[in-house]
Parts: sequence; structure tokens; C-alpha cells
Amino acid sequence: MRAPAWLTIPNAMSLLRLLLAPVLLLLAFQGRGHAFLAVVVVAFLLDYTDGTVARLLHQVSELGDKLDSWGDFAIFTTYFAGAWLLWPETMQRQALWMGLVAASIAVPVLVALLRFGETTAYHTWSVKLASGCTAPASIILFLGGPDWPFHAATFLCLLAAAEETAITLLLDRPRTNIRSVLFLLRDSPRRHGGHRDS
Repeated sequence: MRAPAWLTIPNAMSLLRLLLAPVLLLLAFQGRGHAFLAVVVVAFLLDYTDGTVARLLHQVSELGDKLDSWGDFAIFTTYFAGAWLLWPETMQRQALWMGLVAASIAVPVLVALLRFGETTAYHTWSVKLASGCTAPASIILFLGGPDWPFHAATFLCLLAAAEETAITLLLDRPRTNIRSVLFLLRDSPRRHGGHRDS
């Protein structure tokens, strides 16, 4: 029995990240902190390699863009929800910073839903930088390390969220793979659509 055409290797990697989200919650409820962080690392590694795999296999797609963004949202939300269960003192001590990170994830999504009635998949460089810094910085924090790397990563998250929100407000219709607001301003207004390149 052949797999459906849409179930490509990179799409399967994004689906796996979606499936890892409830696993994170289960591990958090069980109090298994180290296993929880190990799954988080796997999820982030999948996130940083699925786009490369898509390009190498020529399996870029608009569905892939969406699955990638949904996977990002699912992992980050369950990551921080699970962290509240596993490291409540750290989360309470860092409540302001955690709230700012959560807002940086939620606000661009809400703005896109209000403007277009759907989520977006820009995959900006600033979001990649912010997530690439936030993941290890938060793991260091939960393992008892210093908090300044996480605070620095939080500012990157806010800048990335501001750029994504600006892109949404500048567009007249949904588009994918807009690397930066400068890229958008240089781009032709007649260009629409996009392909996965994450």
C-alpha cells in the first residue's frame, strides 16, 4: 500500500513534531524532566532539518509550510506548559519573561487570524534566530544555569514577533516564506504564494 502523495519525508517530520506535543505533556505530568528535555531537543532538531530535507528531495510544498508552522506552535506551547508543571519555581521567578515569549508566539498568530482568517508561515530569519536562541537558553535555565541567556533570547523573540506582525499588516493576502520585512518591501506586489524553505 503506497503512502498518500502529500505524506513526504519532510511533511512526516513535521507531523512527528505534532505528535511529540502530547508526549511532552505526558512526560511533564509524570514528572520526568530529563526525558521531557530530551524530547524537546529531538523536536527542535526536526524543526531545523525538515526544510533542508525538503529542498534536497525537491519536496517543498505549501502544505509543508503550514505543517511546519503548526508544529512550531504546538511544540513551543506544550514545552512551556509542561515546564510550568516540572519547574514551577523557575517559571514563577521568570514569569514576566515567559509571558513575553508566550506573547511573541501568540500575537502574530492572532493578528494573522484577524486579518486573513488563517495562520501564516513566513519562516523569517528573525524567527529562526529567536527560536534557535530561546530553545537552548531555556534548557540551560531549567537545568539550573544562568537566566541572562534566556532574557537575551526573549528580546529576540519580541523583535521577531514585531517583524511578523508588520509583515501581516503590510500584506493584502496571505503569503509564505517571507524572509524579512525588507525582503517584502523589495519584492514585487504582484508576487503571491510561496514554497516551503525552512
